[in-house]
Amino acid sequence: MTDPATLLILGADGDLTRRLLLPGLGTLLAAHETDLEVIGSGLTERTEQEWRDLVADAVEAVPEPRRSRLLESTRYLRADATDADALAGLLAACSHTPVVYFALPPAVTARVCLVLEHLDVPDGLRLALEKPFGSDRDSAHELNELLTRIVPERQVFRIDHFLGRATVLNLLGTRFANRMIEPVWHRGAIERVDIVYDETLGLEGRAGYYDGSGALVDMIQSHLLAVLALVAMEPIERIDEVELRDAIAAVLRRTAVWDDDPVASSRRARYGAGEIDGRSLPAYAEEPGVDPQRGTETLAQVVVGIDTDRWRGVPFLLRSGKGLGRARKIARAVFRPAAPIEGLEGTPRSDWIELDLSSGEVEIGLTMNGGGDPFALEQTTLVAQQVPGALLPYGEVLKGILGDDPTLSIRGDVAEECWRIVEPVLAAWRAGRVPLDEYPAGSDGPEGWRQPDPA
Repeated sequence: MTDPATLLILGADGDLTRRLLLPGLGTLLAAHETDLEVIGSGLTERTEQEWRDLVADAVEAVPEPRRSRLLESTRYLRADATDADALAGLLAACSHTPVVYFALPPAVTARVCLVLEHLDVPDGLRLALEKPFGSDRDSAHELNELLTRIVPERQVFRIDHFLGRATVLNLLGTRFANRMIEPVWHRGAIERVDIVYDETLGLEGRAGYYDGSGALVDMIQSHLLAVLALVAMEPIERIDEVELRDAIAAVLRRTAVWDDDPVASSRRARYGAGEIDGRSLPAYAEEPGVDPQRGTETLAQVVVGIDTDRWRGVPFLLRSGKGLGRARKIARAVFRPAAPIEGLEGTPRSDWIELDLSSGEVEIGLTMNGGGDPFALEQTTLVAQQVPGALLPYGEVLKGILGDDPTLSIRGDVAEECWRIVEPVLAAWRAGRVPLDEYPAGSDGPEGWRQPDPA
């Protein structure tokens, strides 16, 4: 890790801090020694002891005496960060170079940045922001310009915790660190790619955010496009903040809705009442805090293409949904079937390789001679398991921020490209040109949708 830093969490009284940020920090500090001060701030009244207890639970596995030093220095300061004097006071309270983490709604983050622009900020200040970055391409561009008036782009960390998953980063090793896969990783061998993030969970009390975004913005516009970039980018010589982020940007600049037809290439739906694993789930439209008239989708599916020599003509299906009957969190490449061979019984099927984005498990569907009849073809699944990473996703993200390494953060131009890719779909949906289908909670989705299965 680098020099001492102060992690100043704005919105420290929120769910993100308690549920994800502090536990991730705990795994980081348990694995790496660093001189860190943590200050939490929010609008809620909270005693020093209440805050210290919250931090203590998260850093329980941190060895002594580091754990005690952290707990002795940590503080909670009630403040309205959109007030210039209050925000200046928070920055002045930081003993070391501040790393400001905006655990806030996007609109509030933008207001704080407008205030921050006019303050005399400390040298080396780093800003960490949660997605979504803006609400469309234009607003993302405006936000980027605002941020770079405060600090240089390299000191802006746009957080996509998907890029902090060891299981997602396994895509890089799986592709580039062996000679088996990369030579066939192109349109001559691969007929399609499916990137799927289906959840059995429903709304889980997140109507305030989710009903204003939906599955397309919440998952595809950010997370799944980031996965697509890792799957489809050109080989690079090293993994660093320049080469990796340049390669990601290059892919996304050439990505667009399939055939430039957002109506034919996208589908949307929302779940009705149903049962999942023995628990009843109400219809999305009847969930507390949901406005049924908004027509927010809980399942989104978009097909995109990448106009490069490597991928031209290969459809990439991006799909994410809630309230489904089975959880599938995968990136799968389906290969073109081999030509039939005279003398062997059966037709070769499409082989495939699949990376589980949750466990890191890799599966390969391989056509080979049958076990009973050596002249009959069958497909066998080979499985390679992976040991989970030592850090939680937010721990990996914080490692980069506190270590002043933006490799796993989203660069400003990439954030804008992600909005460009999905904006035609959003426009078609808002105009009512794509129907809002329905599916029972606990099902695989609406009837008639192509299921992203191996063959």
